[in-house]
Amino acid sequence: MNNLEKYLSLLDGPVDGLLLTSRYSRHYGAMFDIAEGMAVVSKKGCRYYTDSRYIESAQKNIRFFEVVETDRERSYPKLINEAIADFGITALGYEESYLTAGELARFQETLHAKLVPYNQPIYAFRAVKEDWELDRMRKAQQIADAAFLEALPRLKTGMTELEAQAELIYCMYKNGAQGLSFDPIVVSGPNTSMPHGVAGNRVIQEGDFLTLDFGVLYQGYCSDTTRTVAFGYATEEMKKVYSVVLKAQEEAIAATKAGVTGKAIDGIARQVIEDAGYGDFFGHGYGHSLGLEIHESPNMNQRNDQPLPAGAVCSAEPGIYLPGKFGVRIEDVTVLTPDGCENLTKLPKELLIL
Repeated sequence: MNNLEKYLSLLDGPVDGLLLTSRYSRHYGAMFDIAEGMAVVSKKGCRYYTDSRYIESAQKNIRFFEVVETDRERSYPKLINEAIADFGITALGYEESYLTAGELARFQETLHAKLVPYNQPIYAFRAVKEDWELDRMRKAQQIADAAFLEALPRLKTGMTELEAQAELIYCMYKNGAQGLSFDPIVVSGPNTSMPHGVAGNRVIQEGDFLTLDFGVLYQGYCSDTTRTVAFGYATEEMKKVYSVVLKAQEEAIAATKAGVTGKAIDGIARQVIEDAGYGDFFGHGYGHSLGLEIHESPNMNQRNDQPLPAGAVCSAEPGIYLPGKFGVRIEDVTVLTPDGCENLTKLPKELLIL
């Protein structure tokens, strides 16, 4: 079953058509990435709409859809209404997470079909990755690993966080990245206590931790990695916190497999951190799924009490963050199997002192 057929399988229920507006769902259904566009899926026909900037690429690369150009005279609502009439669509499932209130109001006013919020069914297929998707994610992770190893010798005391971030981004593209999964997090010293801190003009100093959280895109699929390194030396407290985070990650990865709940895996890492006395300093979840987007479902956190499926790709990223002092996060990416998991991240995890 190809991805479009998966979407077609949703049309025997409360909707008889799908309106795909997010780049990710269009990419998944058409198996080709176009920056701008919309698509309509029905059992009587499927159409993919984009404008003159992308029409030639769409016509050359998109299969199983009729590719139609939109312009000022032939707006998206007008073209979608043509599909509704041609295919006899009465109820159109849409991605509520990717429509603004204004866009939804416009469609409700202009489209000649009932609009039904349909996020969950549309996104559900992406929880389990096909082999070809895993191949892309392995390649993305290989690029990220190579970029990190090349960037390490470039990172020096005396440079700013922004300069370190620039070196990392350069190395990601140099090693084959086709884009970034997200804006990298490159923070040093006391700034590492902020899990999603933003690089600034702080100068990296001896005795600092430096946290690098980064990911690349390869053929539309994401990688995600975090490593925390020290410069010059690490205090005993820094070493202790690092070892606790590493132990939490290793024990949780050892328990990661299909059929276990996300809450249970999160709980294993969380217990290690709590037993070491740092339970109040691990605020976020242990891990999240990723694929076409950097954050997908299912998740490994305290809220997910559902068994995780084989083929899910989840991050493994416990952390400890001591406000005003420092923080440590170590992150790998795992693929769940019936008997365990495959770790896509091949980087060393012992504390590196540069």
